[in-house]
Amino acid sequence: AASADQRSMASTLTMARLLRSSTTLIAPLAQRQLRSLSTLQHSRLDISLTSNPKQKCEDASELKFGKTFSDHMLTADWDEVNGWGAPRIHEYGDIQLSPAAICLHYGLECFEGMKAYRGVDGQVRMFRPSLNVKRFNKSCARLAMPTVEPEDFINCVKSLVNVDRDWIPSERGMSLYIRPTMIATTPFLGVGPPSNARMFVILSPAGPYYAGGFKPIRILADTKHCRAWPGGIGDAKAGGNYAPTIVPQREAQALKCDQILWLLGDEHSVTEVGTSNFFVHWVNTEGVEEVITAPLDGTILEGVTRQAVIDLLREENFNVSERNFTMPDLTAAIGDGRVREIFSCGTAVTIATIKEISYMGKDYSVDIPEGGAGELTLHLTKKIFDIQYGVVEHEWAPIVPPS
Repeated sequence: AASADQRSMASTLTMARLLRSSTTLIAPLAQRQLRSLSTLQHSRLDISLTSNPKQKCEDASELKFGKTFSDHMLTADWDEVNGWGAPRIHEYGDIQLSPAAICLHYGLECFEGMKAYRGVDGQVRMFRPSLNVKRFNKSCARLAMPTVEPEDFINCVKSLVNVDRDWIPSERGMSLYIRPTMIATTPFLGVGPPSNARMFVILSPAGPYYAGGFKPIRILADTKHCRAWPGGIGDAKAGGNYAPTIVPQREAQALKCDQILWLLGDEHSVTEVGTSNFFVHWVNTEGVEEVITAPLDGTILEGVTRQAVIDLLREENFNVSERNFTMPDLTAAIGDGRVREIFSCGTAVTIATIKEISYMGKDYSVDIPEGGAGELTLHLTKKIFDIQYGVVEHEWAPIVPPS
């Protein structure tokens, strides 16, 4: 008689043959079904305007980041049988979800951060939206959620911005923050890919990200907590990357720090600062002046402002290095007087000067000119703002014409 192990092996081989046979039969059908799924189409957009518009803030200087929302939102639903339904612009309001929706249980959620600006000529512009959509699709795919057609999605967002264009502040440094989000809505308590999802976009007129405005910030180089690691999803804009940072951020604030510099590994490699990318302008150990930032190795977010900074610097023949460096490297450079400036950048914050880093119980300060920012930081901020606000016409800032 066959042993239990032999019977188990035979059963396993039989199951494998059945699976291969089933896959051979099912795959063509699945491919035909995928080809027939509806994509997100701007041409199907339905617009229903609110009959009860909100009161707008009269003084833009009172706007706080992420606390005020416009009159309308964009919504589209997806299911695995039909694909994307017609996108809709409708009154801003609460979302009704099943309490079993898997986004509420397993973190199947991701988002983006974009902005629209009212230029000096009164025109509305967005900033490199194609890069945001590329990153949005990357995040969605990493979480087994549906992606969107880039051009149609951008056109849907432009239509939403047009509907609420009166909410866009005109002051330099102010903007309309755009928050696309994807959530898995399948009512299922098992762990698996969703059969239903919802994409929505909300708008928020916003001022500076930090409470202190555009003043230099102090940060904590955290040796206790880790934001991301090799093989993880640090390069996806998933909600699960942000929730665990709240407690460490509160600890940093208790130490009078505005933000956290996330480190990785025993060598304390520098990665991101808060939700932004991190740059150092220094003279390296070989005596070469450069601007250095961590590489896109899967542990950090591929920032749109990060790419703008790199592109602008290289246009001006700066030596830009995307490579790993550590906190000991940085503290040694500060001690030797080789550090010119340190700054962070991101869509929400644009560029923030860093004046001091607290690391392993010691503070490391960087000399800040009387104007509150370094020469390079001011130069980059001006160049980016000039593009965003239409002082300089640029392909990065497409105009959103009135509809």
